[in-house]
Amino acid sequence: MKPLVSIIMGSTSDLPVMEKAAKFLDEMEIPFELSALSAHRTPEKVEEFAKGAYDRGIRVIIAGAGMAAHLPGVIAAMTPMPVIGVPIKATLDGMDSLLAIVQMPPGIPVATVGINGALNAGILAAQILATDNTTLFAKTVAYKENLKSKIVKANEELEAIKYKFKV
Repeated sequence: MKPLVSIIMGSTSDLPVMEKAAKFLDEMEIPFELSALSAHRTPEKVEEFAKGAYDRGIRVIIAGAGMAAHLPGVIAAMTPMPVIGVPIKATLDGMDSLLAIVQMPPGIPVATVGINGALNAGILAAQILATDNTTLFAKTVAYKENLKSKIVKANEELEAIKYKFKV
């Protein structure tokens, strides 16, 4: 089994956030790899990873980073692969990370999800891969249908709650 998605984080301290993407990809049965690379501490390794990703079979990269959050942008600068940035809330409520990732110069796009939004990054990666994979497309449709049923169930539970002035 060869990975199709690479989940990269700037530090293993980002794992509690980034594992949401890993769990989703696992649920969807999408092969992925998980590793830590630092744009600042291991720039040579980041370059080696980014330039070799396509040849290794990677089709989508999810990169999470906090604070200065350069990792997603540095990777995007070195590969034509789609990169999804996950801003990690480390300081300034994560706004520093969000702005660092989303404000990329023309020609170096990074699709950016919300702060600590690794689950959405995993879903977006699956949707990108599903554009030419009917089995995966059906799984993403089923996942979204399940979201609807969760809301229906939640409303049923809310109806059962009694308050004196609830109508």
